Amino acid sequence: MDQSEFEALLARFAEGKVSEQERRQVDSWLTFGRFTGREYTEMELEGKAGLLAKRLPFAGKGIRLWKVIASAAAILVVGLGMWMYWDFGKPAQFSESYANDVSPGTTGATLTLADGRKINLANASSGEVAKQAGIMIRKTADGSLSYEIKPSDMPSEDLGAVNTLSTGKGETYRVKLPDGSIVHLNAASSLTYPANLLSGGKRSVSLQGEGYFDVAKDKVHPFIVKTAGQTVEVLGTHFNINAYGDEPVTKTTLLEGSVRLSSASGGRILRPNEQAAVSASGMDVKVVDTEEVSAWKNSEFLFKEDDFKANMRKIARWYDVQVIYEKDAPQNFNIEGFSSRARNLSFILKMMEKTGKVHFRIEGKKVYVSK
Repeated sequence: MDQSEFEALLARFAEGKVSEQERRQVDSWLTFGRFTGREYTEMELEGKAGLLAKRLPFAGKGIRLWKVIASAAAILVVGLGMWMYWDFGKPAQFSESYANDVSPGTTGATLTLADGRKINLANASSGEVAKQAGIMIRKTADGSLSYEIKPSDMPSEDLGAVNTLSTGKGETYRVKLPDGSIVHLNAASSLTYPANLLSGGKRSVSLQGEGYFDVAKDKVHPFIVKTAGQTVEVLGTHFNINAYGDEPVTKTTLLEGSVRLSSASGGRILRPNEQAAVSASGMDVKVVDTEEVSAWKNSEFLFKEDDFKANMRKIARWYDVQVIYEKDAPQNFNIEGFSSRARNLSFILKMMEKTGKVHFRIEGKKVYVSK
């Protein structure tokens, strides 16, 4: 691969337009690549830094990309314009295997029908998995769930048939609802909804855990998402809700459109890039990096703003492990970094260890944290 091909691949990678094979290739190069040198102007350096700023291997907070990312041996700038890039013909060797390790999560969920039947979707074959009141529920070839109903057959009243789609720790799933709205469920989450989605003239669902919503537009039937302590109402938009019971706040983040959020502490209309954090003490709204919030949907870990323990809770859910903090374990601090969620647990922890702030030990399904 020559220099121009390398730069084109990096650009596609930064924009999220690469295949899974290319993603793994770049991820490996960024972390364990070798270097040769070539001069770039300062402007070029800043531009190239911008391409990768949100997709770094793990590095300490506050380190500017165009100066150094030594912890991951990714990109090193020396002096006034030396850009170090990879000798692709001689890839560095590195083993991701450790004495104790945990495989990443996978696609899977359980669908509970109105009559109490439970369907393990990981084991179900593609095609029809159930049928309720004329609504066909199918598992698609790509492993997601789809509710299919002809608009002419859409019941105008509530069916009373409630379904629940739930993921365990280490599972994620995608469902296409009867109106065309798409919901991605993160690990240890559940979505409850009428089979035809209608309830009292509205499209209504209840969420526990975390979900990313791509809501189909329908001015006649508002889309309602209920979680513990809040209600979100939209007509058509993209947003993410993090409502895990072990998190101190419920976070609603808007990526596109607008949503109306209501809670005991009041109401608020969110604009793109705003996040509302709701707790018993009130509501706090701020502008956030939406790419970090939705990274999980793209099978990525992107750690930037959340503190260390919040990131460890994400890891615990995805790898289905228990995190145990030893007496000398560091308290909250920030780690910035990026990795595919397809990596084994040991890879993620080793990258975090490169900051020099924390150490991990894996014993079965337990992760011990120390200084």
